[in-house]
Amino acid sequence: MAVNHQAGREAPDEIIIRVVNLKKVYGMGDAQVVALDSVGLQIRDNEFVAIMGPSGSGKSTLLNILGCLDRPTSGKYYLAGEDVSDLNKTQLAIIRNKRIGFVFQSYNLLPNTTALENVMLPLLYNRNGSAGSAEQQKQKGMAVLEAVGLADRVGHKPQELSGGQVQRVAIARALINDPVIILADEPTGNLDTRAGEEIMALLAELHARGSTIVMVTHEDEIAAYAQRVIHFRDGHIEIDQLNGRRAPGLKNLEVSDAGR
Repeated sequence: MAVNHQAGREAPDEIIIRVVNLKKVYGMGDAQVVALDSVGLQIRDNEFVAIMGPSGSGKSTLLNILGCLDRPTSGKYYLAGEDVSDLNKTQLAIIRNKRIGFVFQSYNLLPNTTALENVMLPLLYNRNGSAGSAEQQKQKGMAVLEAVGLADRVGHKPQELSGGQVQRVAIARALINDPVIILADEPTGNLDTRAGEEIMALLAELHARGSTIVMVTHEDEIAAYAQRVIHFRDGHIEIDQLNGRRAPGLKNLEVSDAGR
């Protein structure tokens, strides 16, 4: 079963994420902390990017802003060409649901809900009726669970699944609305080595099918699956380099020097 990750895309070289002079400040006065300091960054369609850095470097703050979970203090963030920097909470919630797929270290599944019901949850928040009928939603949920290898686990609850299977459910949930980007925050952090390798192989497969993925990790072995690795330190981009694997459209990639 092929999941369509290219709906609404204009061209392979389309810039999905563009941030300009992004700054995030927490606190006030002497207690002020600059988490991001004038960061500039572009991520194109069908890139697989790993973001790394020590604790407090700004990588998680950036992911929260990219996921529309937080807003920058100043600067601009364009998602698929749309300026989302100054949207209100309701508008950001709509963007999160329709355009972004999240994969968290702690899975964030409802414990007393089946795999299929967990996967279908984002469809319940579609406000324009685009999710289709209840039967269509169910079929779509079944399709994405099949795509991540869980066609035989649709009726299982999280406690009845292994850690790797639970994370696969979370990935299926991230895919259900055909997002323009998947954001993964330490996706293997709670998994053993074998399960972690299986999850990374799945993410690599989704990338090969057309998904754009931005992943935060502190492990070099996990970052090795990405095409491009960005290292943060003290709120700045310290290193931004290709990882030895080029995808279509990366031949003429220009990396912004802003914020280095």
